[in-house]
Amino acid sequence: MMKILFIGALSIASLYYSQNFPVSSIPENLKKNANMVIRKDFTTIQINKIDDIKYQYYTAKTVLNKDGGSDAQVFIPYEKGDNISDVKVYIYDESGKKIKSYSKSDFGDFANNSQGTFYSDNRIMSLSYTPTQYPYTVEFSYQIGDENTVFLPDFLPFRSTNVSLEESQMKIINKSGIELKTKTYPSKYNYASVIEIENAGEKLYSYKNVPAIDNAGLLPQPEKILPKVSFALTRFNLEGKQGTISSWKDFGIWYYQSILQPVFVSTPSIKAEVAALNLQGSTEEKVKKLYQHMQSKTRYIFVALGIGGWQPMLPDEVQKKGYGDCKGLTTYMKTLLDEAGIPSYYCTINSGPSKISFDPDFPKMGGNHIILMVPTEKGNIWLENTSQQIAFNHLSYTTTDRNVLLVKKDGIDVIDTPSYSAEQSKEKQVLNIKLNEDNTISGEGKFSYTGIQYDNNLFLASLSPKERNESVKNMFDVLHFEKAEIKNFLNDRDNAVAKYDLDFKANNYSKNAGSSIIFRAVPIYANNIYKTDENRDLPFELRQSFEDEYEISFALPKNYKIDEIPDNVTLNSEFGSYKLSFVKNGDELKVNRTIKINKGLYPKEKYNDYINFRKKTINTDNSKILISKI
Repeated sequence: MMKILFIGALSIASLYYSQNFPVSSIPENLKKNANMVIRKDFTTIQINKIDDIKYQYYTAKTVLNKDGGSDAQVFIPYEKGDNISDVKVYIYDESGKKIKSYSKSDFGDFANNSQGTFYSDNRIMSLSYTPTQYPYTVEFSYQIGDENTVFLPDFLPFRSTNVSLEESQMKIINKSGIELKTKTYPSKYNYASVIEIENAGEKLYSYKNVPAIDNAGLLPQPEKILPKVSFALTRFNLEGKQGTISSWKDFGIWYYQSILQPVFVSTPSIKAEVAALNLQGSTEEKVKKLYQHMQSKTRYIFVALGIGGWQPMLPDEVQKKGYGDCKGLTTYMKTLLDEAGIPSYYCTINSGPSKISFDPDFPKMGGNHIILMVPTEKGNIWLENTSQQIAFNHLSYTTTDRNVLLVKKDGIDVIDTPSYSAEQSKEKQVLNIKLNEDNTISGEGKFSYTGIQYDNNLFLASLSPKERNESVKNMFDVLHFEKAEIKNFLNDRDNAVAKYDLDFKANNYSKNAGSSIIFRAVPIYANNIYKTDENRDLPFELRQSFEDEYEISFALPKNYKIDEIPDNVTLNSEFGSYKLSFVKNGDELKVNRTIKINKGLYPKEKYNDYINFRKKTINTDNSKILISKI
């Protein structure tokens, strides 16, 4: 009976192939803001038993222009041992005429190394196709069998901007006798809705006519806008290890016993390594010394071997080879702490610039990164173990302000990572600038960065002095640098502060007006272009809070006096605040400028309010000062 059902699914796929796809039949509303249109996207998942699952994929995508090509790439990710069959690819021209066909033998087979993989069982079959004309349509189908049943994909209309959808379906045929849990997350913005049908053990979900999300300014990622359906079997298999996931507690017990406990193993060599460090002082001091020791002797290389790429390398292997991925390096660090008698916890997280958290009420396998948490009486210490440069107890903006799965012997706790306030994410500039009659300026500056602004400047730590100088010219390109030289660069890994001094000279800073000189109040600022949008149809996201504090001293040319300075300005809004003030002191002018931005997800109706606030801040930064010859 199971075989007959699957043959029936194949017959449906064959029926799809009897269609053609003229571009003229695409509704006009689906062409708007779209570089690619998904014409059909059908997935059938047949769960036969705890260690037998089959996927059938069929999709037809029309690429309207060259910008849509990346979303229509033809590839099949898989792991060694997966059974891939019935691979078919057809290419159609604008009228729907078939112009090319491909089979499995036309695909190349490569290591899936987008993350710099060194060792991996992850593979990818990929078809290389260079279009000769636009638009064109790619029709693609294949089947793949797998023994791992823990990774059931979410069902979304699409995952990228500038992609629209005619029709998408996901059918799940569950013949395993295992409970399949589902949860639907409606669109908070009514952007699209999912249709759900359940009949005789089959679940069918579909989307129809979903317009493209335009890649507008400050747009939340599509997953925060679109509806989604998540799935999880209450019993599953991963590389021969079976477990339950009816709650975070039982899933955590399985995770610890099956994946982590076998590699949480110390050795005499690791014991000796910790003993040689002669750890003393508070728990925090001991953790810091161990962490910075680990950073000094390891480097990051992605490894995807063992239990579907989820099991870490053994700590002694990391110790001997000096490298590992986030799993291996975190496990090694945890083992060093264990030898020092300091408890710590392995944490799975969704790393990315826009925060995505786990659903505390819907347990399922997930996450794309591993970090470590060390509890202390003074609070939790968080360790990012893949960077040789990042500061102790500092998480970057890709892992802050979201939750993690903290794996313990007795289950999983879902807890939050830190969130940096604007005051904790500060750029501080102290500039001493000499104005010259030839419209140039020369100056010295002291710069410091904390929080997310530390993250944004951490890349400087790995650059040569020459490269740093070029980078600062690019960062502060609002000035026309003749010279820019970074001195005394410091990555303070104890306190998460990046600092440097800057000697510089810039041309064309001021303008002559008869015997007077006019120049702007703020030399270095973010010269972003902000445009209002009267037709904004989606919310906007300010992903991080931050604060910039500038102290600027201008020394006037000889025989010049200050004629006109602007009024002090204070701007307040729900998005943040801004202050600019002036103090005259003989032939010196001091300018103080502070801007603070509050992160948040704001409704579309407030977008222009935010844009107007930022326009005012830039206009105020450009306030003009007039000095004249005595």
